[in-house]
Amino acid sequence: MALQIIDRRLAGKNKSVGNRERFVRRFKEQIAEAVRRAVAKRDIRHIDQAENITIPRKDIHEPVFRHGSGGVRDSVHPGNSDHVRGDRIPRPQGGAGGSGSQASDSGEGEDDFTFTLTKEEFMELFFEDLALPRLLRTQIASTLQYKTRRAGYSHDGTPHNLAVVRTMRGALGRRIALTKAPHRELQRLQEELDALLAQDDGTSEAVAELQRRIDALKARMGKVAFLDPLDLRFRNRTKVPVPSSQAVMFCVMDVSGSMDEERKDLAKRFFILLYLFLTRHYEKIEIVFIRHHTQAAEVNEDEFFHSQESGGTVVSSALVLLDQIIRARYPVGDWNIYVAQASDGDNFQDDGNNCRNLLAEKILPLVRYYAYVQVVQEEQNLWEEYSQLAPLFPHFAMRKVSEPGEIYPVFRDLFKKEGAV
Repeated sequence: MALQIIDRRLAGKNKSVGNRERFVRRFKEQIAEAVRRAVAKRDIRHIDQAENITIPRKDIHEPVFRHGSGGVRDSVHPGNSDHVRGDRIPRPQGGAGGSGSQASDSGEGEDDFTFTLTKEEFMELFFEDLALPRLLRTQIASTLQYKTRRAGYSHDGTPHNLAVVRTMRGALGRRIALTKAPHRELQRLQEELDALLAQDDGTSEAVAELQRRIDALKARMGKVAFLDPLDLRFRNRTKVPVPSSQAVMFCVMDVSGSMDEERKDLAKRFFILLYLFLTRHYEKIEIVFIRHHTQAAEVNEDEFFHSQESGGTVVSSALVLLDQIIRARYPVGDWNIYVAQASDGDNFQDDGNNCRNLLAEKILPLVRYYAYVQVVQEEQNLWEEYSQLAPLFPHFAMRKVSEPGEIYPVFRDLFKKEGAV
């Protein structure tokens, strides 16, 4: 008998959704590389949009099987007056005979394969293999998280939770229990009947009585239901509170006068990637935005990315505010604390030592991970001070970027999953 499987899953108007998913899985490496190239060219406002992806034709070429001619065949090609079988043909000089493409006024060719990644597909590939480093589960918070666990079986439930094996096992046990005694009685009556039939011709009243009792007993046994509502068992699940991975990310950005539009654009690109990554991958996470020049202030998301405020540079003001917020609102025992700081490294001359001491004595002992990104290549005052901390604190990371194309590789390097290459 032939088995026919019909896929009735809803796929909207896109009936080839299954083929598309297989294509993305198969050519994931090429698509991911195209995504990385696309990110470097985007501006901030369109960083999370869909994208047209082009894959070279050679990368999607598939091998095929063909029937060969078979055997050994000799052939004579017209126009060959210089070579015979066995001659060695020298390699063309000057690169002649290559397989490069050139213009032609006839014939047909194939373009590279182009298709559109949806916004969700683009962002999924964009943040693949990334995670917050050193994330730990903390104690049960005031807002409980629940996890569903198996809790035995129940007599009531929905059909899709029906435990078929357990139900049939219970039905079998019930039938055995209800028919065990009648089976023994039936066996005894059958033995008595066989003994009487061995002594007479089976027409006596005793034989008839035994036959009636046997028939009644079989009828009673036949009324035992194969499956009774009492046999039904449904998988039961219960919700139990579990420790939650509470995390907070502090985004600290320098908006002083030395941060021109180009440098601010680099810093904003980094923080937008971080913001998208956190909001897509983590449900229980808070994001605190801090801007600073000579003074630091906690701001909302809109002010952080769009405010035009500027001024001098005192980086320690941001670190002091950061320390105050951590100790007031985010107890270390309950929260995984992360900090990402972006600056051009320029700082008030006497403030660098204060920044280093604040990090070493107050902030780094509290946080799970601290990432510092400098948006210029030159080693500024802040970079020199922070470099003294890197050997002492393995969860303190420093990177430099100077152009948009470097943002994504640096971001992936800072937040790659542990053990990922």
